[in-house]
Amino acid sequence: MKIALYMIVMAGVTYLIRMLPFALMSKKIESVFLKSLLYYMPYAVLSAMTIPAIFYSTGSFVTAVIGTAVALILAYFDLPLIVVALSAAAAVFAAGFFV
Repeated sequence: MKIALYMIVMAGVTYLIRMLPFALMSKKIESVFLKSLLYYMPYAVLSAMTIPAIFYSTGSFVTAVIGTAVALILAYFDLPLIVVALSAAAAVFAAGFFV
């Protein structure tokens, strides 16, 4: 019975979070600042979740920095995502032997 109650509360909260912006924002957003804020918000949240995970995932700060550096350099040269990800993982793997 408790699990069913928890699921109902969770569904209600999830629905409210998604429904309230539509209910409260009836007219088009004109503010340039607010439009800019809403445009960049997903990138900021994704970065805030990803960057700490990068540095705690390997168990060694040095290998994490090496992998991040490789990923940033390859991404700067507009290489495909799969190339960047596999190269960064290979760099971390190789650096793990030396550190």
